[in-house]
Amino acid sequence: MTDSLPQLTQFRVEAQANGLIHLIFDCPDRSMNVFSNQAIHELGSFAKWLQHSDARGVVVRSGKTNGFCAGADLTELGVAYEMIVAAPPADRFDMAFDHFFPLGHAIRRLETAGKPVAAAIAGVALGGGCELVMGCHYRVATTSPRAMLGLPECAVGLLPGAGGTQRMPRLVGLDLGLEVLLHGRNLQGRKALDSGLIDLLVEEGAEIAAAEAWLLSGDAHCTQPWDRPSARALSHSANTALIEAERSYQLARMLGHEPAPLAILDCVELGLVQPMDGAIRSEMAVFARLIQRPEPRNMIRTMFLGKQAFDKATRSGAVDPAVDEAKAQIEAIVRAAADQCPRLHSAGFLTSDQSLAPVQDRIGDDFWFRSDAATAAAVIDICEATAPFMRQLDEGQLLLVEHQLAAAGIIPAYLGGLGGLHAACSTAA
Repeated sequence: MTDSLPQLTQFRVEAQANGLIHLIFDCPDRSMNVFSNQAIHELGSFAKWLQHSDARGVVVRSGKTNGFCAGADLTELGVAYEMIVAAPPADRFDMAFDHFFPLGHAIRRLETAGKPVAAAIAGVALGGGCELVMGCHYRVATTSPRAMLGLPECAVGLLPGAGGTQRMPRLVGLDLGLEVLLHGRNLQGRKALDSGLIDLLVEEGAEIAAAEAWLLSGDAHCTQPWDRPSARALSHSANTALIEAERSYQLARMLGHEPAPLAILDCVELGLVQPMDGAIRSEMAVFARLIQRPEPRNMIRTMFLGKQAFDKATRSGAVDPAVDEAKAQIEAIVRAAADQCPRLHSAGFLTSDQSLAPVQDRIGDDFWFRSDAATAAAVIDICEATAPFMRQLDEGQLLLVEHQLAAAGIIPAYLGGLGGLHAACSTAA
């Protein structure tokens, strides 16, 4: 069965006496599984091998005790971003598409390999982990509160690019699907079961046996609902009102500055009327455009890396008083600038005061306020006033300050904190 199995380092394959095999996600030297480039290509190699194997079925599970998969390796994603934006503009789309499509392609190969695949979920399955789970034909999760599924990419300026915008609405319906995709809703327990995201809920420790039991039963199948002969594309007209209402809400909420929510809605609108093979390519086409923008990189810094660092420092009591002092002084600088130029609210500064925030009706290719003279001048004033903090704070302190400012809506997350603000400033000047 495994003579020609490809070499795997991020996964293990264990053959069972009953003819099943276990594909075990277990990244070495990591406390949590993530989809690195290596893991992505290994999954693709396994899916290709599976198509021609004599395996009776596959259980996909984690080798970690704390979770299934937390999503993408964001460090590698940042490296890819720099590679793409450094390329000639005419090459960037193809580079982005080719670099990021392999995970979606691997999951698609897995679900069409002609073998039943069951996921055993005993911990968090977020981002790419949730997308892998949705690519399995049967999903078993435990009653543990740690066993949650979600697609949090929107919070860091991205979209689920491995089929998440397509499978989630098809499994749970458009209403709940948009809540997961756009509002950070995680599903677990009874809600995950009742919504159709999982097929069976069991006590912790019983998930592997339950997945095997389905694979060995007469009910096991290797065709997803969207691939069956009776499957029909969803109606565009039936979903237009809901999508447009969400689009209007997102424009009002984010003041037109964060492209990810609108990109997600584009994926949903473009993809749900297509078969899955076309849908995942439409999704990746939107992703390949989105990843070239600065906002995702900036939001990963402020809302993910910064949050991780801040939470860790808070737990250990290691937040330097200089960090809190800098945050307070910078907030005062921004508020004073906004008193002089209320248009700063339209640029996403001090967004807790929504009454002063007119909605921008479209997303352009650049930060719009650079062409607005008064707002650009106010941004430059903030940059000049905050320049001393760029010199006084070390990198770790600066990251903590930037996260607090972004989380409080003082300096918008899409600008990436002081560093991103100063970069925007250099162009606005």
